[in-house]
Amino acid sequence: MAENVRPGLDYERIIMGIDPGTNVMGYGVLGINGKKPVVIVTGVLELSRFESHYKRLRRIFERVTGLVEQYLPDELAIEAPFFGKNVQSMLKLGRAQGVAMAAALSRDVPIAEYAPLSIKQAVTGNGGASKEQVANMLRHLLNIPADHMPKLLDATDALAAALTHFYETSKPQVEKGPKSWEQFLAKHPERLAPRRKSE
Repeated sequence: MAENVRPGLDYERIIMGIDPGTNVMGYGVLGINGKKPVVIVTGVLELSRFESHYKRLRRIFERVTGLVEQYLPDELAIEAPFFGKNVQSMLKLGRAQGVAMAAALSRDVPIAEYAPLSIKQAVTGNGGASKEQVANMLRHLLNIPADHMPKLLDATDALAAALTHFYETSKPQVEKGPKSWEQFLAKHPERLAPRRKSE
């Protein structure tokens, strides 16, 4: 298991990102102070040594639970499985994602799910960006020193999910307007002009 840790301070908010996989699971944790995200840790869980798919699932659950207890994230952002041609691979990936989500939910951590295209779009501005382009952009956006960059792209994908969640939840909330004139008048009765008395 590879892991890059940078010493952390107290943070207003902590977001954990996960890139689920049955061979390699990536994870990344961001600390937020104000509008500045900082990398706390990145790493991967290598699962290829487990022959049984079910043992891999159990290890994912254990590791995600351990990460949650260690870093106490306020939210978990997870990459959604993409629809590939291989149904069996898709099924296994979905199970890995579900187990990671269950581990977070067992510790009452709220979850947000993002499609790979949405993550690439949020980080690079291009939904068709390569994993290498995502990693390179993360290095610049988060000021990650070259010697702290994860060697496996599963870790940077996880970090990208966490950063996407930070961007999405930092957007100003726009109050939706009324859907009809009746709703508007119900909300603003003072705008209703008084009726004239009939002569």
